[in-house]
Amino acid sequence: MRSGVIAQKLGMTRIFNDAGEHVPVTVLRLDGCQVVAQRTKEKNGYTAVQLGIGRAKVKNVSKAERARFGVAKVEPKMKLAEFRVEEAGLLPVGAEITADHFVVGQFVDVTGTSTGKGFAGAMKRWNFGGLRASHGVSISHRSHGSTGGRQDPGKTFKNKKMAGHMGVERVTTLNLRVVQTDVDRGLILVEGAVPGTRGGFIYVRDAVKKVLPKDAPRPGRFRLANEADGASREAPAAETAPESGATEGGAP
Repeated sequence: MRSGVIAQKLGMTRIFNDAGEHVPVTVLRLDGCQVVAQRTKEKNGYTAVQLGIGRAKVKNVSKAERARFGVAKVEPKMKLAEFRVEEAGLLPVGAEITADHFVVGQFVDVTGTSTGKGFAGAMKRWNFGGLRASHGVSISHRSHGSTGGRQDPGKTFKNKKMAGHMGVERVTTLNLRVVQTDVDRGLILVEGAVPGTRGGFIYVRDAVKKVLPKDAPRPGRFRLANEADGASREAPAAETAPESGATEGGAP
C-alpha cells in the first residue's frame, strides 16, 4: 500500500489523444506536498505518513504547530492529512512527493468536499418526481409529499429524505484514470470530474478496486530537501530518475 497525495483542484479542461478524440480532464496541482511526520506501529499503534500542502502564514500557525514543523524542517503547511501505508511504504520526513508518483494509465480514487448548494428542495436534493401538474394540486407541485402516517406510525422517521442543506459533504469518486503528469509544474491530469470547488484540496490515492501497475514506483516518487536551509534540491545521481530528477524510494 502506497501513500496518497494532497492536491489542489485547478479546474477542468480537455486534451486530445492520438486518435483525435477529446478527453475531459481535471487538473490537480501538487503545491509542495511534503512528508511532515511518520506514524509507526511501535509509537502510534499504526503505520502512516502525514503530508502537508500549501504555505500557511506564520501568524496563523500556533506555537506548538510551528515547533512541529520546525522538527520536520519544512515550512508551515495550510492543509494536513494522513495516509495509511505499509511499513515498507513509509517515506522520509521532509521528502516532497512529485507528480510522477502516479503513472499514466493507472486508476486512482479521488476524495474531496462537494460544492455547497445551500438549502435545496426534495426534487433537487434527492431527485424526487414532485406532485402532479394538475388535477387538484395547487402551489405545492415541487413539494416532497407525505412525511409519515397518521396514527401508525404517527411520526416522521429519522433520515427521511426531505428538503434541507445540500452539498459540502465528503465525496469519493472511484477509478479515475490518470491521463497525463507534468513533473516540472507539479500537475496531475485525471479523466473525468472531481468533487469539490476550484481551489479546493483533493486527496488522491491508488484505486482500491484496480491492480496497481507494475511500473508504479514503490514506495513512491519524491524529491529530497536540503536539511540545512530547507531549499529543494535533487537527490544524488545514484538515486535520481533520469527523466525528472526525482528519487524513487525502495525497490520497484
